[in-house]
Amino acid sequence: MKLIWLIAIGGCIGATARFCLANKVKPINGFPLSTLLVNVIGSFLLGFFSGAVLNSTIALLVGTGILGSFTTFSTLKVEIVSLLDQKKMRTAFFYMAVSYIGGIVLAFGGYALGAFFSS
Repeated sequence: MKLIWLIAIGGCIGATARFCLANKVKPINGFPLSTLLVNVIGSFLLGFFSGAVLNSTIALLVGTGILGSFTTFSTLKVEIVSLLDQKKMRTAFFYMAVSYIGGIVLAFGGYALGAFFSS
């Protein structure tokens, strides 16, 4: 039960942080900048904490709880569909490419950095 509470507390922190960022960073010409930021920042941080090999309790709090609720895979998809529906093809494909490629690159970089600091 303790682990469920850790995930719930982390989820509350991550969701609140995402909400605050979304309210501060507004879309630019329809480009969903806040979702892009939470996803690439979250990718880097999850990579970092995974590379740092945290104990399982901290990993649940930070990875599953905080970063799991901070990032948003479903909103990314809906925003891509919305951009395509608005016939903003270039923007949609740019957003998709930056989100996926940037997320993978930052997760890799975060992982390497976390592993470096934990050794």
